Amino acid sequence: MSKLSYEDRINLYNDRKNGVSIGNLSAKYQIRDCMVKYIVSLIDKHGYDILRTNKNVSHTKYEKQKAIDRVLINGESAWSVAIDMGLLSYGLLQNWIKKYKENGYNIVERKRGRPAMPKVTKKKENETDKEKIKRLEEENLYLKAELEYSKKLRAVVQARKNQQQKKK
Repeated sequence: MSKLSYEDRINLYNDRKNGVSIGNLSAKYQIRDCMVKYIVSLIDKHGYDILRTNKNVSHTKYEKQKAIDRVLINGESAWSVAIDMGLLSYGLLQNWIKKYKENGYNIVERKRGRPAMPKVTKKKENETDKEKIKRLEEENLYLKAELEYSKKLRAVVQARKNQQQKKK
């Protein structure tokens, strides 16, 4: 699916209101029929201002939970909830629901940015024997934990490979 510009969406809406068929609009803008219907419904409900987004909108956990509950608990359609919320694509809500179910019915916010580096203690020039022993013990403990983690990770990866091979 091609990404439509602001002008394309307005032209699509105006063409549809002037009687151009959904199939023709779908072919002209190279998008699916359902997306044409969604854009028209969205503009009908919220007006042209809903399309004026200069940057990506991030939704809070509360907003996501509220939308997901409307679909799963209240039985509303994802389409109508996405239109009411003013989402630019109803697929966004479908992705939220899918991830919500995959994460054991919990909303997990995607962490952004680079992960923090672990704290590494540096060797001091004027350290006493007790300080040196303590530093080495902490370093040893950290390395043991890292080794255990890598062993468990390797076991999980191997188990997944074995499962995939059994499915084939």
